Amino acid sequence: MAEFSDNQDINKYDTVTEAIRALAGQGYITDFNIKPDKNCIICTKNIIHLCPEEFEIDSVYRFEGITDPADEMVLYAVSSVQRGVMGIVLSAYGMYAESDAAISLKFRSKTIA
Repeated sequence: MAEFSDNQDINKYDTVTEAIRALAGQGYITDFNIKPDKNCIICTKNIIHLCPEEFEIDSVYRFEGITDPADEMVLYAVSSVQRGVMGIVLSAYGMYAESDAAISLKFRSKTIA
């Protein structure tokens, strides 16, 4: 079950796929990856790079692996008014989480404690 960290909407999703579909329906259609070595998130399909100051994290959903802790994931809905883009970042957390750089700090600051 996903947990929501912001107070805007309290929708809960049972699976990552369900959350991704729902967010896509809200316009979050760009797939980003965290690139801590470049201090940004990047969409290679559209060749979009966003530095931490260029985007906001609109919502955060955490999924816990029922049988395997390695299945722990965090889904971020992000948007950039400057660049006119909305998308998602899917990342492991815990032992397999991205580390380093300001980009990771921005994401960790919005993660559920």
